Amino acid sequence: MTSCQTQYLLMLLLSVGVSAVEVQRPRGVPLSKRQFYEEGKPFTCLDGSRTIPFDRVNDDYCDCKDGSDEPGTAACPNGSFHCTNAGFRPGFIPSSRINDGICDCCDTTDEYNSGAACQNTCRELGRKERESLQKMAEITKEGFLLKQQLVQEAKRGLEEKKAKQADIQIGKKDLEAMVEALRTVKETAEQPEKEAKERHLKAWEEQKAVIQMEKDKAKMAEVLSELDDDADGSVSVAELLSHSELDPDSDGSFTEAEAQGLLGGVDKVDSVAFESVWNNIKDKYTSEQANTETPAEVETPGEEIKEPPSDNDSEQYPEEDIPEEEEEDDEEDEEEDQDDGDYKQSPPPTQTPDKKEDDDEGTMPPFDQETQNLIDAAQKARDAFDESERALREVDDQVKNLEKEISFDFGPNAEFAYLYSQCYELSTSEYIYRLCPFNRMSQKPKFGGSETNLGSWGHWAGPEDNIYSLMKYEHGTGCWQGPNRSTTIKLTCGKETVVTSVSEPSRCEYLMEFISPAICQEPPSLDAALHGHEEL
Repeated sequence: MTSCQTQYLLMLLLSVGVSAVEVQRPRGVPLSKRQFYEEGKPFTCLDGSRTIPFDRVNDDYCDCKDGSDEPGTAACPNGSFHCTNAGFRPGFIPSSRINDGICDCCDTTDEYNSGAACQNTCRELGRKERESLQKMAEITKEGFLLKQQLVQEAKRGLEEKKAKQADIQIGKKDLEAMVEALRTVKETAEQPEKEAKERHLKAWEEQKAVIQMEKDKAKMAEVLSELDDDADGSVSVAELLSHSELDPDSDGSFTEAEAQGLLGGVDKVDSVAFESVWNNIKDKYTSEQANTETPAEVETPGEEIKEPPSDNDSEQYPEEDIPEEEEEDDEEDEEEDQDDGDYKQSPPPTQTPDKKEDDDEGTMPPFDQETQNLIDAAQKARDAFDESERALREVDDQVKNLEKEISFDFGPNAEFAYLYSQCYELSTSEYIYRLCPFNRMSQKPKFGGSETNLGSWGHWAGPEDNIYSLMKYEHGTGCWQGPNRSTTIKLTCGKETVVTSVSEPSRCEYLMEFISPAICQEPPSLDAALHGHEEL
């Protein structure tokens, strides 16, 4: 309820017991323009266009371009008729409605010569409007009292937030000091941990080197034994030539000169000199045992490759799961199936002893107790440091949120602060609308579906003399081939805080009616109204 409405209510209430005093003036002239219509004096058109004798006023002929000489007739197409409407609100109607047989003025003055059976309904209308305005005035009064309470609560809340902010800032400094102290503790604990881990890793690398060296020696002895065909404890050029894979240039021709070159330019080397030869050939050397084992391992698969393809290859199933259509060939294939089973069950020993040892080497032994203690101590220091950093981040977030609340524009006296962090809903037949003041506005289908953002808080958008009467929410979800959704919140004075309606006056632009005591203005006092309308 506005101040003007309140003043008008008081005027209506005062007029109930006051007898109307008729002020003489031409028909259709409002009291505010009485001075321009002085009987017996020439009349000047209100637009100043011409002056005419007074007896031509309301003579049913339009003399003035602005129609001001015919306020009580329908002669001028642009004229207007003033309804006195005693007991109700005065008003204007187009002069074309005068004496048209339809009662436009509640006091019937517009139908003075039409013969229409009009009844004066001004007092009844006035009574109903006074009751409505009286109710609005009571709501405004109660709403304003609630607003005063909200202002006081906002003041206390602001003081509490500032005090909390100061306490948090003090605690933040202590926490920052703790973080730095724990950082030092962490770094101090991590240094011996790092050194101990490096020692452990170094020892493990050395151990692996020893294991590898022992393996290499064993392999060298094995190869020497394989190459030494005459068992004289040495390897000759002829014996080396039996392994064509050792051909240095891999041209398919392993010559004696090339073999002699591998032996260091001599015809034969003993077990001691063979060590240098081994370093040159170990990457190419293929064990004779591997050469003899390989054909046996691939013999069965080789035979299978020659078999005609089948829609149901028995190799893909265990014997008991072979499809029934193949059972008719059981006798013929029984032996082959058995061979297949043997082939599958004999693990393609893909993992040679050497490989197994390599895997064993790849597993680093556990840390000794002293190193583990250092690791545990460093981890404990890291955990404590991480926890303190996490706490410091939370404090920073609290400080930022408090600074935001303290500096936010919640109205001239922070009367809208109580809406912060609150949400209000309105349920319609299709949607649930949710308003979270100073945050966002959304719409969700009532019977399933995703939520649609109707805008995020933008700014206060009311006129300059009442900027806090409208809220603007912008940059919502985009409409299909249209703009981003936005919502204007119209605030109305009331005792409750509630959303009353939502509409879409333009595509993707929503209007919400929102009642709040925070928007209520102080109603004028009765004395002020009396003083302001003594002319009545």
